[in-house]
Amino acid sequence: MTDKPALRARLRAARDGFRRNCAIMPPDDFTKALAGRPVVASYVPIGSEADPAPFVLAARRAGCTIALPHVTSRREPFRFLVWDNGSPLTDGPFGLRQPPALAPEVEPRIILTPLLGFDRRGNRLGQGAGHYDRAFAAHPQAWRIGIAWSVQQVDALHADPWDVPLHAIATESDWIVP
Repeated sequence: MTDKPALRARLRAARDGFRRNCAIMPPDDFTKALAGRPVVASYVPIGSEADPAPFVLAARRAGCTIALPHVTSRREPFRFLVWDNGSPLTDGPFGLRQPPALAPEVEPRIILTPLLGFDRRGNRLGQGAGHYDRAFAAHPQAWRIGIAWSVQQVDALHADPWDVPLHAIATESDWIVP
């Protein structure tokens, strides 16, 4: 069994100390998937989280609807709400910036997700509240893409029964498809 709190602390420190002098660019696989104008769920990075902005820009240029998670509490699942680029965001729990609660809810076809850690098999380590695992279970058809820095990769992560793996991971140096 992995000591997840210790691993989270180690990976958070690695992510915080990583010198980010480049962007994580969307690969051709992602760009091609935008042809049908799917709803793309993204996130606003907090602290040293990898920024999905180049993916959001590609999706906007393709005419896709962008959604962001709206969180009310640690226990409640979040909803994906529409976010127009110029629309103001509100403060949510845990330092999140999110659309207002009355923004329309949508069904994402692609979910971009922040990570603390990942392995090449598509296992991910998040903050520990289970929000993304619940979102992935609620939207099983969605293409799940982790956005992370290469220093967040580990050899192997133990997957708990409720963990939902990623379909792909984008870093500044690699596009990983398990």
